[in-house]
Amino acid sequence: MASSVPIFLESLMPKSWAIALKKEFKKPYFQKLNHFVESEYAEKECYPPKSKIFAAFEHCTFEDVRVVILGQDPYHGAGQANGLSFSVADGVPIPPSLKNIFREIQNDLGILTYPSGNLERWAKQGVLLLNATLTVQKGLAGSHQKMGWETFTNAVIQKINSEKKGVVFLLWGGFASKKSKLIDEKKHIVLVSGHPSPLSANRGHWFGNKHFSRVNIMLETPIDWS
Repeated sequence: MASSVPIFLESLMPKSWAIALKKEFKKPYFQKLNHFVESEYAEKECYPPKSKIFAAFEHCTFEDVRVVILGQDPYHGAGQANGLSFSVADGVPIPPSLKNIFREIQNDLGILTYPSGNLERWAKQGVLLLNATLTVQKGLAGSHQKMGWETFTNAVIQKINSEKKGVVFLLWGGFASKKSKLIDEKKHIVLVSGHPSPLSANRGHWFGNKHFSRVNIMLETPIDWS
């Protein structure tokens, strides 16, 4: 008998998160999302690669989450998206927003980052690099928005909020800042600033937020942001 639980997406989710989010996989919205993503990847070129849709969860287990950095959409250029918010695959030129993130780290902490824009090194320290929408069609920014991903990633935030304590949420820009309503600030820490995109950063809304040093003051074991 065929399972009513979506196999395609659920099978890609790492075990610790699959257990934590098992109720979501059975909900009607997720089954519709599963069908949509299956069809899109079968008929069109989509990013990130299918095997990396849940890379943010693969490199940062539910138990290990200490920091959440929320993005909006995967990069839609060829070879860029690797399943982590703001991150790109090894060897890919660093996008403008990530360049500004690295500049703020250097200004804030006085350290140089690695030349690679692949942020798996942060994820492995407990930084969940979560996009609100986890897939996108090539060349079409926002093409997979409002298809169910936001409901799912809101559930991820709510699960972290309800079952963990002392997580630092970094909400950059207007879209991310709206997610603060999902977070109990009596249990967790929320830091809000402008977005690191050039438009926002060059207007003075990003540089000088000192989020990276502030995170490390709040955590028992600091993150190596290099």
